[in-house]
Parts: sequence; C-alpha cells; structure tokens
Amino acid sequence: MDLITPVEAVRHLTVAILKNPVKNPLFTLEERVEMLTRPRDPGERYIATFDGLMVELHASLGFAVLRGFGPFRTRVEFQMALMNRRLAPEIETVFLQPAGRYSFVSSRMVKDVFGPGGM
Repeated sequence: MDLITPVEAVRHLTVAILKNPVKNPLFTLEERVEMLTRPRDPGERYIATFDGLMVELHASLGFAVLRGFGPFRTRVEFQMALMNRRLAPEIETVFLQPAGRYSFVSSRMVKDVFGPGGM
C-alpha cells in the first residue's frame, strides 16, 4: 500500500494483480482485490487481475509499469523490467523505493508470521 499512496503522481493508477498458479499466496485473489478497492487515497484507481505476462496486460490496457523494490529484490526487478522491454519496447518501468519501515519485509516473512502456524 505504501507504493500506491502517491497516486497524485499519475492521473490513473491501475494495480495489476497476477494470478500465479505456481505461487501460494497468503490471500486469495479475491481478498487481494478487496483490500485494494477499499478507499484510501484520492484519485482514480483501477484493479486488473491477470494471468500470463505483464506485456500481454500492457497490450490490452497500455500503461507504464510501476514497481516497488527492496534491497533484496533489486536485481530480480531489474531483470523483469529488461525482459518486459525486450518483449514490448514501448513499456516503461518506473521503480519506487518503499518507506524504510517496509524495506526489509518480504512476503515470505509475512506468510511465516501471519499464515497458518504463525501468530
């Protein structure tokens, strides 16, 4: 949510949620959509769910890709941005640094603490 807050930096913000059958997310796709549709910030926010590649979603919607990254994900995020550019040169990727309090929190850590068997 920290990265979605500066919505005033863009006219329209589409949050794309990947439905990835390989991963085992803590929240269902429906729960993630519901969390992101709660009003928090002024501005227009749209939610798009997809499976497949980001470039396929880009082809249907047309947008710049806004990604957040922490200290341990920089290389992976950069590789994804380069691959997206190779597949669709018109895609621009913008990276945002999360607030310091979120920088060292990983999805794995959240799952361990709040998932089954956690707190």
